[in-house]
Amino acid sequence: MARQQSVTKGTLVLTASSLFNRVLGFAYQILMVRLLKAEGIGLFSMIYPVYVLFLVVASAGIPVALAKMVAEENARNNLAAAYRIFRISLGFILGSALLLTSAILVYGPRMLALAFDNPSVYPAFVVLTPGILIVSVCSAFRGFFQGLQSMTPTAVTQAVEQTVRVVCGLLLAYLLMPGGIAWATAGASAGVVLGETAGLLLMLVIFVTRRPSAAPGPQFIEPLGITCRRIFSLAGPVTLSRVVSTALLSVDAVVIPKRLVAAGLQTAEATAAYGKLAGMAATMLFTPSILTISLATALVPAVSSAHARGDAGLLLVRVGSALRLTLLIGLPSAVIFLLLPNHICGLLFGYPDAGVILAFLALGGPFLYVSQTTTGILQGMGKATQPLVNLLLASVFKIMGIWYLTALPGLHVKGAALALSVHFVVMAVLNLRDVRRFTGFRLDYVTVGKAGIGALAMGKVIHWLNPAPDSVPATGLAIFVGLAVYAVIIVYSGALAREEMTRLRRLMHQLMGKNRTP
Repeated sequence: MARQQSVTKGTLVLTASSLFNRVLGFAYQILMVRLLKAEGIGLFSMIYPVYVLFLVVASAGIPVALAKMVAEENARNNLAAAYRIFRISLGFILGSALLLTSAILVYGPRMLALAFDNPSVYPAFVVLTPGILIVSVCSAFRGFFQGLQSMTPTAVTQAVEQTVRVVCGLLLAYLLMPGGIAWATAGASAGVVLGETAGLLLMLVIFVTRRPSAAPGPQFIEPLGITCRRIFSLAGPVTLSRVVSTALLSVDAVVIPKRLVAAGLQTAEATAAYGKLAGMAATMLFTPSILTISLATALVPAVSSAHARGDAGLLLVRVGSALRLTLLIGLPSAVIFLLLPNHICGLLFGYPDAGVILAFLALGGPFLYVSQTTTGILQGMGKATQPLVNLLLASVFKIMGIWYLTALPGLHVKGAALALSVHFVVMAVLNLRDVRRFTGFRLDYVTVGKAGIGALAMGKVIHWLNPAPDSVPATGLAIFVGLAVYAVIIVYSGALAREEMTRLRRLMHQLMGKNRTP
């Protein structure tokens, strides 16, 4: 059997890489907003979800199937079959990506003209197109190494990819800025592709130098038709789920700017308003997800283990603990975003007027974080279809809300933010319903009440301190003191149990990389 990492070490390696990428990406977003301004960020935010949708279609869920099948063959010490599965999967991905890239180059201009009112999206989209082939091919190699339970190649290449993207994206955007905002945005897009190219080249080097050798002697090789059927039977459901979720993001990027124009904004104004929503306010709202998504990721194996053993008591303990931690993280985040939105958006991005959009999004913030955790719980129980169905139902409310509220002259982009908050609420409620249906879990309203009291006290402290909008020290002090008051209340009220404090401390240590195995 090929040498593999322990599950704990592999998780920590990916967690450390994820934290590095998120922190660097957050800094990149701040600098890019200040460079491209709201309109440029709006252009990039409009086109990037469409690019991701094409990436999902090109890879067709095959890397996930590849990782699972390689893991099975590796467990049988049958690496020859694992390499054969990898070659077949790589062939499918390469063919699909080449076909899709060619189609986009031919039909892309017509498609963009139908989807977007702003023709300035075209240069950025053309520059991004080669990335479809690059990322798709790299995903096959990552799936292969993940199947061998070797997470380091994925973590290292992602870190290199992000670093190159940040450096080249900022540099090219700056150099191309004299040509206009469309070309500066294309420069940022070129940074994305260059980063992905660097990641692929490093992955090829790792594959050539570090791949394990198959054991000599005869090994079982199944017929080609059976292998292909296994790949696509596993890849099909993954593809459907990812296409649906990314397509819904693309719908937002297409519909919101159009409805902003319908509200009376000029095309450039609508693009800038969308940039404030997607590139500034939403960026801040998703920042606490560094913790909640890590928690959801850790939940999958923990819940799977309890569910597989049929230990209903342990399952309820883990579900309850995870949701309490999520609420205890989400509530103070929402308070900060509600009370200091202009401070945050002004100091970080230079756009204090984006704060009102953040405040509307913050209304649904805790529900967003709960939906992320409950999705992890349901996936850990093998109920991955339920979050997808709930996402579709919640998206019906979101799209209807965007269509109506965004076009109202008194609301426009604030209406879009409100519709997104409604989406978060509906998604969380539906997910909680399913968690209760499958586990019998009931939300502890006493704990929620204690956390709510802590959040109210925190809000009163921040309001009393009333920091100046343009003062970094005053704003930072208000947030620090408010969080300290909140922490004291939830600890001494018993809202945060001792074992949950230990679990949260362990999660923070993992995120900071303090427990990495040498």
